[in-house]
Amino acid sequence: MFQYSQAILDAVASLPREKFSVVVAYVSSQWKSYLEKYSLASFHLGKAGAKYSFSNVWRVTGLPVGMWRAASPYFNTVAGSLVRARCNLWIFPAQDSWSFMAPVPSLVSIHDLMHRYERGFPEVSAHGAYFRRERLFRNISRWAKGIIVDSRVGKLHVHESYQVPLERIFELPYIPPGYIYETGIAGDFSEKYQLPGKFIFYPAQFWEHKNHARLVEAVAKVKTRHPDIFLVLAGARNNAYDEITRKVKTLELSENVIFLGHVPDHDMPELYRRACAMVMPTFFGPTNIPPLEAFALGCPVAVSNIYGMPEQAGDAALLFNPNSADEIAGCIERLWSDDSLRASLIAKGRAHATAWGQKQFNQTFLAIVEASTAC
Repeated sequence: MFQYSQAILDAVASLPREKFSVVVAYVSSQWKSYLEKYSLASFHLGKAGAKYSFSNVWRVTGLPVGMWRAASPYFNTVAGSLVRARCNLWIFPAQDSWSFMAPVPSLVSIHDLMHRYERGFPEVSAHGAYFRRERLFRNISRWAKGIIVDSRVGKLHVHESYQVPLERIFELPYIPPGYIYETGIAGDFSEKYQLPGKFIFYPAQFWEHKNHARLVEAVAKVKTRHPDIFLVLAGARNNAYDEITRKVKTLELSENVIFLGHVPDHDMPELYRRACAMVMPTFFGPTNIPPLEAFALGCPVAVSNIYGMPEQAGDAALLFNPNSADEIAGCIERLWSDDSLRASLIAKGRAHATAWGQKQFNQTFLAIVEASTAC
């Protein structure tokens, strides 16, 4: 969401000044350095101390949101600051609860409703996660003037889940984050990562829905015919990491699977450039950003054929059933052994990246803002 918020910030900054006056409110001081490149008015929201905690209690106990919206500007710092700015529309790129806890007109991004569509995964259902997410998205859908989604599938999910009229839901597909286009390579890159000459790449945190387990099973199948296969995984060593490392040892893949741990943004582009392919067997969508990063950097892609991912990739990627280690293995083997296929996917991916980038994102965003402020 941090990278997506930067794309939204660029789109906001590109709004025509003769039609719009723009102000940015932020909480984290980290945003100050990003705001310096834009000529935008901005102010720091801060927190409201004990009163902020009271707003959390209000949310957790499920008290009526309408009552809070009516009263909050008088005793809550965040709500009061947003109201006093007197904006015609506040844009919330990170599906923020303040989009409905503050009585302001809002345009809000809903990135996914996987707690409804993939409830079997603990990261969206366990320890009250389902109910927290459900209350958040139900209230966003109830109070927002408009909702931004990533795809046609995302639009249908919001519509069928919360009966939001289709005319209030706007499609704005993801784009790669800006750092992906950086061309510099750290001088110690090769020494730091010690990558094999050829490898399959998957950048993802070790959540269960990221489906590392079947990816590793697929690599084991490919190894029987291509013993030189390598899989490189980037992601912090938490969540289901220990489970995956045990699986790697059980399948005798310790020499074939490389765990990089957390990789900083400035090293990610070179990993894509050096990879034979990026394979993403996730169960969550509707769409995702890594395939777009790979397209932009000339890295062939194979991705799950569920939700909005086929729509996002078009003919620029191979598709597979994420429940099938055999199908994943088939795609890996094709990418590993067929240079002409890889060349074709690289060309199609680059064409995809050229056709939809920050410029097109900004133009579509402008049309969404105009529609939202007109109603």
